Amino acid sequence: MRPRPPIKGRGIFSGTGLVITGLAATIAALLFPLWSYADRQDATGANVLSVHTVTTPYGPLSAQDRDFVTKVRLAGLWELPAGQLAQRKGTTPAVRTAGQHLVDGHTSLDAHVRTVATQLGVSLPNEPNDQQKEWLATLESAQGQDFDRRFAGILRLAHGRVFSLVAQIRAGTQNSLVRDLADDANATVLDHIRVLEATGYVDFAALSRDLAASATPVPPPPAVAPSAAVPVAPSPGATYTLPPATTSPPPQPSSP
Repeated sequence: MRPRPPIKGRGIFSGTGLVITGLAATIAALLFPLWSYADRQDATGANVLSVHTVTTPYGPLSAQDRDFVTKVRLAGLWELPAGQLAQRKGTTPAVRTAGQHLVDGHTSLDAHVRTVATQLGVSLPNEPNDQQKEWLATLESAQGQDFDRRFAGILRLAHGRVFSLVAQIRAGTQNSLVRDLADDANATVLDHIRVLEATGYVDFAALSRDLAASATPVPPPPAVAPSAAVPVAPSPGATYTLPPATTSPPPQPSSP
């Protein structure tokens, strides 16, 4: 018998099928990473955003914003008592004037930060942190010109550290209330820096070394869930007098 002639077109269809199969496999290999990435983004990215940044009527509120609001409150909890010590123990008019500026500035700034905290649902501390308590203890035990030097040195170092933080928050925050608070804090800190330097007791060489040594950024504290953040009401402690929630103090006469 003669061999049956091949069916025309079978080889063509067979080759086309292989090509289509190969293309389908290639497309699937390319798309799979995209699907996987989208799944990972939905599973993690959105959750991270919801945990660290929350929506408010005043704009997004980040973890750094909340940390800044807390630090403004902490500053008042120890710098106002430090100013009161300078008013009482300072041996020169310049030191006592610097103390008055600290009291006036943080009385006003503390009222501002507590209003902002209430509006944003940020919980606030009611006492200084451990480092700030140590600074206050140092100032309470110092006397005479030793007090003047320690007061100017410690407070100028603290204000130098927070000055850069205020600028960073002011430049990057998306929240209008935090922006306003940063403006207020910036004016207050700059005023305090000037009056502290006017005491004549700031050692700028030592200050530069200390600021450089503490330049490493510190991670922000864990975020507080908005539902769990309860603003605290002002409640004076047994040791430190908290700033009253009043309007800004009357303007002081300018120094000659």
